[in-house]
Amino acid sequence: MARSALLNVMVQAAMKAGKSLARDFGEVQNLQVSVKGPGDFVSQADLKAEKIVYDELMKSRPTYGFLGEESQEIKGTDGAHRWIVDPLDGTTNFLHGIPQFAVSIALERDGEIVAGVIFNPATDELFTAEKGGGAFLNDRRIRVAARRVLSDCVIGCGMPHLGRGNHGKFLVELRHVMGEVSGVRRFGAAALDLAYVAAGRIDGFWEVGLSPWDIAAGLILIREAGGFTSTLKGGTDMLDDGTVVAGNELIQKQLLEVTNRPVPSR
Repeated sequence: MARSALLNVMVQAAMKAGKSLARDFGEVQNLQVSVKGPGDFVSQADLKAEKIVYDELMKSRPTYGFLGEESQEIKGTDGAHRWIVDPLDGTTNFLHGIPQFAVSIALERDGEIVAGVIFNPATDELFTAEKGGGAFLNDRRIRVAARRVLSDCVIGCGMPHLGRGNHGKFLVELRHVMGEVSGVRRFGAAALDLAYVAAGRIDGFWEVGLSPWDIAAGLILIREAGGFTSTLKGGTDMLDDGTVVAGNELIQKQLLEVTNRPVPSR
């Protein structure tokens, strides 16, 4: 596949940070870990990876803005472009030695995501997408799954945990989805979940309480793989709303309907 110069910069940054994460993942028991909030941990590996990504991206495009999970937003002099970066999506997995984590980098131009890269160094899987150019896994074209009814589908989700999210509301959503699908999966890294939708590994996905860096790259991957995304209420402002429902055209609509069903009356 042919990549633009910008996408090459993003790939190089993700893979360089990924190599650093892979080294630290091999010594995960020795990492210096601090508590950032209830159930929300951050490691030195996370901070180091963001610095690597930042340095690589800004070396190539110093006028672009930068929004990363571990740092304050930097406004670029360019005005039109912004990098949106999660240097370690799936931090809890990483700290527990679970090889389901990734570097996620997206490029926003005039408010629209135009390129995305998601790299899992533990599996050496590189997901890339660029506006109008399709979506790829390790240079192989990927498409969303073609299933047409929820009863045939495996659906991914995010799950609230200690100190995070509305547990009661999620349990209602989960109860509704469980009764309609072939299976439900919770992998623990939203960027990879969206990449898996793009690759057809899971048929759909929904989550609330997300940040822009969790989903920005995944959104363009799904779009370029022929899929559809919306907020939990059917809107288009996923980055601001912090919710996402994804799948192919038919499954996304069905999943949206199911997750919005009211609580059953007693």
